[in-house]
Amino acid sequence: MLRSLHVRNYVLIDSLEIDFPEGLVIITGQTGAGKSILLGALGLALGGKADASLVGVHGDSCVVEAEFTVPEDLRALMAEYDLEDSDMLLIRRTLNRTGRSRSFVNDEPVSLPVLQALSEHLIDIHSQHQTLRLADPAFRMSMLDHYAASAIPGLNRDLTACREAWNTLQDLRKELAEVKERLQKLSAEKEYNEARFTRLENAKLRDGELEELEEEQKRLAHAEELKEYLNNCEDILAPSDDRTPLTAELKEAGKQVARAARFIPSLEPLVQRLESARLELEDIVEELDGTNAKIEVSPDRLEQVEDRMSLLYDLMKKHGVGTVAELIEVRDRLSEALFDSTALEERRVELEKSVTRAEKAYDAAANALHTARQNASEGFASAILASLSFLELDHAVFTVELAPAAEGPSGRDAVRFLFSSTGKAPQDLSKVASGGELSRIMLSLKAMMARFTAMPALIFDEIDTGVSGSAADRMGQMICRMGEDMQVFAITHLPQVAAKGNAHYLVTKENDVTAIRSLSREERIRELARLLSGSVITDAAIANAQALLGDPAR
Repeated sequence: MLRSLHVRNYVLIDSLEIDFPEGLVIITGQTGAGKSILLGALGLALGGKADASLVGVHGDSCVVEAEFTVPEDLRALMAEYDLEDSDMLLIRRTLNRTGRSRSFVNDEPVSLPVLQALSEHLIDIHSQHQTLRLADPAFRMSMLDHYAASAIPGLNRDLTACREAWNTLQDLRKELAEVKERLQKLSAEKEYNEARFTRLENAKLRDGELEELEEEQKRLAHAEELKEYLNNCEDILAPSDDRTPLTAELKEAGKQVARAARFIPSLEPLVQRLESARLELEDIVEELDGTNAKIEVSPDRLEQVEDRMSLLYDLMKKHGVGTVAELIEVRDRLSEALFDSTALEERRVELEKSVTRAEKAYDAAANALHTARQNASEGFASAILASLSFLELDHAVFTVELAPAAEGPSGRDAVRFLFSSTGKAPQDLSKVASGGELSRIMLSLKAMMARFTAMPALIFDEIDTGVSGSAADRMGQMICRMGEDMQVFAITHLPQVAAKGNAHYLVTKENDVTAIRSLSREERIRELARLLSGSVITDAAIANAQALLGDPAR
């Protein structure tokens, strides 16, 4: 139940703090006093739309706090959101002029979806125009399912099974569509990809090959020059004519220095150095000779190398890469893509079988729901009809009709409410019911929902619109009975309804500031008299108000 409400700087509310009791709470006030503003503030706290225009003139932000007694069915949800278990739930919502809002539960910051999920278990607000929801297929389905869940064991399980089967089916259908799309795309590109892959595969690509070819091409292109340079060098170091080779000259020089070292010992290291130089020079000559021998002057080989390089360059340009390694990656990707079509085809076949199985599971769940709803619809209609009869629609006919609908998470049913106030053939409720009849039907539905959903608090915002006289009194009695089992707020202009319950609050507006206060019995009598007679309160109106209010001891 809603224990208290604190509002600061919300639209025309400067500062407001009020406690509420259990049972039926009556709220009245002149038109324009701000009853809707009060409801708007509560709606903001419960996760409603935040708009910067809601911030009042007395600051840069507004604050709304609502304190609730925690119903048992909410504790599991609180644990799911890691909220501390508590008997009280304090919801706070702040809103600044930039339109940014923050939400808190028991002083812990929470996201807006979490706040809204909690609020669904705390209070239900019936707004002035909610009778329009009778035209909403989802609302009608919700009403029937709430009743069926209480009348038929296992319906909630069937609803869960249908929703899970639907989600599974949708996931499989989505994946199957994606696989088919990819297969279609691969099929369109298959020949092109096969040609590209075949050319790359036939190229026998090898990482590092291009660098080797470039080096070989340089040697082959300049082979004659290279041989000339190397021959000249060899001729200098080891001449082929009668000139003495440098190695022989170094050897002779070493002998001469060795002889001198017998007299000058410090020259001995030079002997070793000359010998090392001679050996190093012999190695150089031998390496030059070997390199020279390997250099091949071959126009045919040069043509082969350049052709191979041209092929690699052409492939790299065609595939937009800069190295042979990247070409190899392209080849491997094309190979995977070509293999993918085979794997995807196998996955398509598997998915089609899974979709068929999922469709059968969904059919079974949807059919079970349809049967349960069909079985519950007569009892549902009878219960609503009994309430309508109590509300003085004695000749009314109310029936529930299930019609085929597009498949969805709640099955394949569409719920229609058929109504006739005269006992004639019923027609679509939203097309034939008057405003007062719609109000009474909605109250009957809300009364049923309150019984079957264990909602701890319910707010009726002028649900009695279009109703007067003894029918209004009957509505008040029904609302009063609901208040015996739960907390009910009734915002009303009808004295027959306002006289019910033990707590009565008056919403006023002075100097463009909205306020609310609890009424004493005498104040309540005058407020009822105002509702009866208007701005001029007569003695007859007061007497009538006292009669409506009844014995103060009751």
